[in-house]
Amino acid sequence: MSHQPTIEQIVSLAKRRGFIFPDSEIYGGVSNTWDYGPLGVELKNNIKQLWWKFFVHEREDVYGLESALIMNPKVWETSGHIKNFSDPLVECTRCHQRFRAEDVPQETKCSACGGALLAPRQFNTMFQTFIGPAQDTANVAYLRPETAQGMFVAFKNICDAYSPRLPFGIAQIGKAFRNEITPGNFIFRTREFEQMELEYFIHSGADWNAVFETWLSRMKEWMNIVGVDESRVSYYEVPQNDRAHYSKRTVDIEFEFPFGKKELYGIAYRSDFDLKNHQEASGERIEYFDAEKNERLLPHVIEPSFGVERTLLAVLCSAYKEHHMEKEVRTYLDLPFALAPYKAAVFPLLANKPELVSKAREVLSFLKEGSCVGPIAFDDGGNIGKRYRKQDEIGTPYCITIDFQTLEDDTVTIRDRNTATQERVAVTHLFSKIFPRSA
Repeated sequence: MSHQPTIEQIVSLAKRRGFIFPDSEIYGGVSNTWDYGPLGVELKNNIKQLWWKFFVHEREDVYGLESALIMNPKVWETSGHIKNFSDPLVECTRCHQRFRAEDVPQETKCSACGGALLAPRQFNTMFQTFIGPAQDTANVAYLRPETAQGMFVAFKNICDAYSPRLPFGIAQIGKAFRNEITPGNFIFRTREFEQMELEYFIHSGADWNAVFETWLSRMKEWMNIVGVDESRVSYYEVPQNDRAHYSKRTVDIEFEFPFGKKELYGIAYRSDFDLKNHQEASGERIEYFDAEKNERLLPHVIEPSFGVERTLLAVLCSAYKEHHMEKEVRTYLDLPFALAPYKAAVFPLLANKPELVSKAREVLSFLKEGSCVGPIAFDDGGNIGKRYRKQDEIGTPYCITIDFQTLEDDTVTIRDRNTATQERVAVTHLFSKIFPRSA
């Protein structure tokens, strides 16, 4: 029953069932740019809401933030992004296509035309724009390439407004933009993406490694909650020469995607690099004041970082299952209940029987009025078998079928997504049968 899907299977299911579509497809699309359909939006929102609940709402020491996409360019000068935020690329001498150097084996010719490749050179991946009508150097700005700096430059405002006690965190979910050289592998690497990040500030004299390990454990808990297959996860201690310029320790959490082992999440110890640089560059005193010890200090930072799209892709790869039956292969998404776009689906057995459709609508209204767990679908298209298969591929945990017996005794059939087993229950018992045990 366990199945390692190909990326083609994931892409096909995602488009067929309305999770993810190629962007601007009627015009030929944009390379590796995607739209999220009705079910994709629900799944993404469920991931983000669950992350916020787990890392913000369930704690008393984390404060939420939503910072601007376009910030003062001095932010990026101070953080080192303008100077250091670049990837080495190689360019074909014949067709002039560019490739990430790390993706091209040494002494290999251009994969597009067979031409010779130039030596690697650095390529800044920030998107440049302009503030105001004049497109000159004085008005240059950038779309943010990460959400972290927004939290560092808002550090003083959070401290002034809330007087938090160390240790505490600032969390943010939001868009970031990177002009990737060769984006690819479906939604794994795109130019427009969402990050879920947390900057956790600790005393400069604290045991940062202990805090690091605590947050690494929390990240492992999170992966379990969203159903990331633990057997496909590994942890890589990034060596010093490969770490970002600000990092004193970095662990990459890697996942075995259909196209190979790649970084899913990361956690880094940034010391006081960012706050110190922003204080020096801005001239503002942004030090934390410890009232109990009557001292000012610049906290150090542990940063757990998550990508929304990579989470979604890892979840789809982990949830994709194939059940080999006698005459066919049944495909379903074993999504955790909290992530499923639809929590249940209601079917009239026959769409051409008004009394069944009316009763099905009545049951649907009953469930919607009494449930706050999420959307419930209504489906009367095609035969019942096709409707089951559709909801299986969507990842709907339960299908509720209204038949002629329902009209007699007010009972319905509940079908379990994973096992395909069915159970007869009274309509009034639906909540106790489905929602409490599944939440």
